[in-house]
Amino acid sequence: MFDTSTKIAKIYIMINLFLTGPMYYNGIYHLFYQYNPKGSVWGNIVWAHSVSKDLINWEKVEHAIFPSKPFDQYGTWSGSATVLPGNKPVIMYTGIIDQNNTQVQNYAIPANLSDPYLRVWIKPDDNPLVKANEFINKTSFRDPTTAWLGRDGKWRISIGGRMKHRGIAHLYRSRDFLHWVKAKHPLHSVAGTGNWECPDFFPVSVQGTNGLDTSVMGENVKHVLKVSLDVTRYEYYTLGMYDTTKDRYIPDKDMVDGWKGLRYDYGNFYASKSFFDPAKNRRILWGWANESDAVIDDIRKGWAGIQVIPRTIVLDPNGKQLLQWPIEEIQALRGKKVEVRDKKLEKGERIEIKGITAAQADVEIIFTFESLDKAETFDPSWDRYDGQNLCSQKGSTVQGGVGPFGLLTLATENLEEYTPVFFRIFKDQEKHLVLMCSDASRSSLYNETGTYRPSFAGFVDVDLSHKKLSLRSLIDHSVVESFGARGKTCITSRVYPTLAIYDNTHLYAFNNGTETIKIETLKAWSMNKPNLMNH
Repeated sequence: MFDTSTKIAKIYIMINLFLTGPMYYNGIYHLFYQYNPKGSVWGNIVWAHSVSKDLINWEKVEHAIFPSKPFDQYGTWSGSATVLPGNKPVIMYTGIIDQNNTQVQNYAIPANLSDPYLRVWIKPDDNPLVKANEFINKTSFRDPTTAWLGRDGKWRISIGGRMKHRGIAHLYRSRDFLHWVKAKHPLHSVAGTGNWECPDFFPVSVQGTNGLDTSVMGENVKHVLKVSLDVTRYEYYTLGMYDTTKDRYIPDKDMVDGWKGLRYDYGNFYASKSFFDPAKNRRILWGWANESDAVIDDIRKGWAGIQVIPRTIVLDPNGKQLLQWPIEEIQALRGKKVEVRDKKLEKGERIEIKGITAAQADVEIIFTFESLDKAETFDPSWDRYDGQNLCSQKGSTVQGGVGPFGLLTLATENLEEYTPVFFRIFKDQEKHLVLMCSDASRSSLYNETGTYRPSFAGFVDVDLSHKKLSLRSLIDHSVVESFGARGKTCITSRVYPTLAIYDNTHLYAFNNGTETIKIETLKAWSMNKPNLMNH
């Protein structure tokens, strides 16, 4: 048994549960998150609060919200932050009012707007603002979104829920942000998807890469609806049109609206929340990565759950999906750099990337290949929406045609432990399919009951006409966060090596396909530790 307390991710913020309300206010980034101050397991949840000027170095301040009043005495659950006209921030959150888990929506406001860190928050006595009516499932009625302002001068929020097995994004309207009226119809709903948690609804620009305030609407705008599915514990999103006349969201016709739809991240990533950053005109996405070890390990090490690196989020020029990329500020943590150029990888070959701290690194690599003729045929019996199952069969050690090729992260010298992140290309009738995997199945020799080591995977919708594929991986002790094809497909894995730790960690590039792969460019940096201060 190894000491898990020492395997703390150095770059990431540790939390116990969901992200709640990120916000930018008067030059300060605020991160509110669900946290158990009494342990590393579920329970005693408060809204913890940390602040930063650069999204990298953080200071923990007083808890913003905690159970204390009849409208939240049994729990203060997730929600969102909105900055109202007059530069007035407000939090809306779900309160639990009884032992039956009845959920209502409350608000909180800063006690002192002149305090740059907004340390103290007040929960007015006119709460709750929103109660479920007799037609709503009161125990699945939570996580209000950031509000948006309609052209009619009314504010709107959406609240996640379900009716039997139908997932629902309830819609409410208000003129003053205090008196809310339920719309006759939901913003959107889908049969058979189960309870919707942590909905997020926001616009993206069709032209350019600037982010948009949540209330922006217009001809050159698409909307995104993201939901976290309680049943699968994955997140799914669609792109579509917000019909402001009918107050309905309509997904684009080619969107898969359900369990087989697009995901922000095909790995350990849940309960995400985005916010508009007016300082740099960008939309930033933040997600929660829970532990994949056993509960007993979380208790031993005294913490559980992290926030992944914040990502910018924009519309892909093809209009069919989103692109995500680590915020530019993360580059400030880069230290020593190594480069590899024009290096061929024959079948079965691997090369070590030396000269950096392999346990804590940022790696960017471009692979090229001369031909797709050797690509394996995609079996029609395979589920093209279930990359994870395919990756479990076609792992990094299974020889292919074009691929598998990629990185072996958090590896021991003799590969007793390693987490491969790789591509494999298939031939599917008149086109090619690219599978991207982040496979935790061989990540650790530790074998405690309750550990979870899946072969996370997703397909990459990329043009292969230039015969290139890019990969970026952020590696941080127990986290491997990877971005395929400039953020078209993203996968986060949580892993717990016992041997591949600290200076005993190695990083390799490899190819196990018959087609020769060339590393056009590889750039890798040791990553330094940010400042994380407790109040």
